[in-house]
Amino acid sequence: MTLSVQFLTMVSMIGGGFYLGMALDTFRRFHKHWKQNVFLVYVMEVSFWLTQMFILYFILFQVNAGELRLYVFAACFLGFAAYQVFAAKLYKRVLESLIILVNKIYQVVRSLVNGLLITPIKYIVKIIIASVLFLFNMIMLVFGFIMKCLFIPIKWVLMKIYQLLPKKFKLFLHHLAGFYSKIQNICRKGLRYITSKRR
Repeated sequence: MTLSVQFLTMVSMIGGGFYLGMALDTFRRFHKHWKQNVFLVYVMEVSFWLTQMFILYFILFQVNAGELRLYVFAACFLGFAAYQVFAAKLYKRVLESLIILVNKIYQVVRSLVNGLLITPIKYIVKIIIASVLFLFNMIMLVFGFIMKCLFIPIKWVLMKIYQLLPKKFKLFLHHLAGFYSKIQNICRKGLRYITSKRR
């Protein structure tokens, strides 16, 4: 390994350590969103460190074909320590500002989507439903009126026919109607009895 490659490796690993400090602070900032779930905490921790190892080794592989030396770890630690001393507080403030900015942008976009898309769609759906219900009620009113108009002459004809019937047949019809009424009452009482027993 030449001196230039070694120098480039050290600079890259110092930068990698600096990046690792930023990534760790970012990860810790969002840790509160899943810290209540022990399983999710374990998964996120393992995934985070595996991802960081892959990124740092990828950088090292691009610089010196992935050759590990002791000074590689020392340079990475030096970059991490430099971040903690010189840039950690500033980065955390910048991170919080970015989070607030992104949250405000999200709220504005959400309000625009609700105001320009979701709310009009809701009103349109309500208007369509109200129109359909109004049309259905109008159809039912017209249908009821037509049925009444048809039923009145039929009722008048039936009444005339009933008046022309013999008295014995009228008496038979009265008895038949009474018998039907009794059967209906018995069925209702039986149904109520069965329903009360099930309760």
